Amino acid sequence: MLQLYVGLALYGVSSALLVESGLGLEPWGVLHQGLAELTGLTIGVVSIIVGAAVLLLWIPLRQRPGLGTVSNVFVIGIAMDGTLALVPDAHSLAVRIPLLVGGIVLNGVATGLYIAAKFGPGPRDGLMTGLHRRTGRSIRLVRTAIEVAVVATGFVLGGTVGIGTVLYALAIGPLAQVFLRVFAVPTASAGSTVVAGSPPNGAILHP
Repeated sequence: MLQLYVGLALYGVSSALLVESGLGLEPWGVLHQGLAELTGLTIGVVSIIVGAAVLLLWIPLRQRPGLGTVSNVFVIGIAMDGTLALVPDAHSLAVRIPLLVGGIVLNGVATGLYIAAKFGPGPRDGLMTGLHRRTGRSIRLVRTAIEVAVVATGFVLGGTVGIGTVLYALAIGPLAQVFLRVFAVPTASAGSTVVAGSPPNGAILHP
């Protein structure tokens, strides 16, 4: 459980570092930032609202949430807003580039931590794997369609798309796979009431 919450908190921190870099966000981050610009809410609050809305889509998809799924909705958004409140604005590329690289690497670490804890997938991962099962389409196709849609929508609303978005897309898969192995823990007992089955490791690239 400690691994779960450390991972989720670090995921929020990593997302905030990408925001501070101003060089591009992860796909769902682009949507969150665009909605934040539209509504005037903080990006962390928007992340919580979007996560809760996505979780509701699990109902018709017959997905089973775990403790990690529900915690994901709240912890990441809170950690993101807390980090943004503490980290000063960066203006020079000498600072923004390390923030970008550090944010991407930390995101991979955080993904490995919270997924390997085996308390259930994030809301967005569950949406992807649920659609995969219901439609029969490949994970790759479903993931690509979802992320293209959220990036395009977020960009139109004012979210930041840049070199960081591309680097994230290229790096997060390999990073997540490495850290999933590093932080792997024994499978919880079948009788656990808080653990939900997680989707295939290759599908897990964001919460």
